[in-house]
Amino acid sequence: MTPQLMVQPSVLMTSGIGISEFGNIYLFRFTSELQFRFEELLEKKKTDRLTPEEEAEYAGISELERIFTLINAQLAAKSKWCPRHGI
Repeated sequence: MTPQLMVQPSVLMTSGIGISEFGNIYLFRFTSELQFRFEELLEKKKTDRLTPEEEAEYAGISELERIFTLINAQLAAKSKWCPRHGI
């Protein structure tokens, strides 16, 4: 049986996603549980110890992170938000 290449990011969205308010905008973020799991998988990846299933999970979480980075950057740009002004 061929392992799945990537856990679909949409599967992670129901339980692993939150929204945080930063200044006058809301940004997508991982829940603390998903963030912890991502960091755990990253550490295993650095030492080349991921199972094929964990590799698929890591790939899905990484893709979701890239999607959120793009969306959050676009939201921030549209709102003319700057993190230094909020300090």
